[in-house]
Amino acid sequence: MTTSPQILEFARKIRARERMVGYWCVLDAPVATERIARLGYDYVALDAQHGLLGYSGVLSGLMAIDASQRAVGMVRVDGNNPTSIGRALDAGAAGVVVPLIDTAEDATAAVAAAKYPPSGRRSYGPMRSALRVGPVPAEADASTLVFAMIETPQGLANVKEICSTPGLDGIYVGPSDLSLAVGGAYPGDPAIAAEFDEALTVIADAAAAAGIAAGIHTAAGSIAAQRFRQGYTFATIASDLTHLELAAKAHLDEATSEATPQD
Repeated sequence: MTTSPQILEFARKIRARERMVGYWCVLDAPVATERIARLGYDYVALDAQHGLLGYSGVLSGLMAIDASQRAVGMVRVDGNNPTSIGRALDAGAAGVVVPLIDTAEDATAAVAAAKYPPSGRRSYGPMRSALRVGPVPAEADASTLVFAMIETPQGLANVKEICSTPGLDGIYVGPSDLSLAVGGAYPGDPAIAAEFDEALTVIADAAAAAGIAAGIHTAAGSIAAQRFRQGYTFATIASDLTHLELAAKAHLDEATSEATPQD
């Protein structure tokens, strides 16, 4: 068994800084995840940090994404540690998004957790991932993607050094936490709009200078398009829970706005 051509091509495109569009899932709903993955997104990311799914949900979600035969599955892990990163990769994730990266040392640790010896310290036990990634360690290492989240004051201050980390494939902006990092009272605070946009430019420029991918989470496709124009190379859109709520509310509003009182 060797790494699937789909995963190899995805890794190549990400590393070549080609434009990629993904979707974010927080629900443990494999059938819904599979339907989303069939729409044409390049990847679907499962949120194991803030999402409403445990390890079994991550495993089922990755299987659902693979069943779509369209998108590639990624996981935002719950922390920068070998166990969380290794379990996501063992379940079949093509890449991991690692939160709360403050320094180049943090980024180095994330890369090491995702790579097998001698270049890293990932424990060998690929379980499901052996069906699609590797299972020869060097082959798995060649296609496994690692992204460092830039979302803290320290991460922003050290972004150039983080982007220069050997083996790091890209950075990923968490806009909610980044808003707080630059002084916002809450995510999307208009009072810090200028500072937020400046931070986005600094991050995108640092990634471009290092030749790695620059990713970001966005609330809508229109915002993703805007971030591409700002130099980001991949963007994830909204989430299944957000869109479920928005669609349900829109239908409710339509139904009630045209209803007439009964005599």
